Amino acid sequence: MEHPQVLLFAFLIGVVGGLRALTAPAVTSWASYLGWLNLANSPLRSMGSMITVAFFTILACVELVTDQLPSTPARTKPAGLIPRILLGGLCGAAVASAGGQSLALGAVLGAVGGVAGAFAGYEVRTRLVKALGVPDFVIAVLEDAVAIGGGLLLLSRF
Repeated sequence: MEHPQVLLFAFLIGVVGGLRALTAPAVTSWASYLGWLNLANSPLRSMGSMITVAFFTILACVELVTDQLPSTPARTKPAGLIPRILLGGLCGAAVASAGGQSLALGAVLGAVGGVAGAFAGYEVRTRLVKALGVPDFVIAVLEDAVAIGGGLLLLSRF
């Protein structure tokens, strides 16, 4: 894969993390486990272990449920945004490493993608709820599908 494409993918997996903080590492772990991302010679090689896959998959499933709760902090507030930045950075670093690029640059791009995904996802979700006159839950489930499907599609192309 070419250098610019690897960096674009690092940013985009961060965007997935901005939509759903724990979906990005779950998808990245699965991609490594399935051999889509080669992290064998990377400091992040443990992303592909079955323990890591199970850990992030369980957390991602919990997140899909808790996102629907009214007590869940807004993704654009520090409690919601910081995990998206950190986990987007982790996933961006893994993608960059698998593509033979700098871990640090991948982490920065993933973190920036996390911020972009958080704010863009918030705007799209709130506007769709208003425009379509549907309950927030309906758009949230669609957003879940976009995050999961988009992340898998993205990393399966790596």
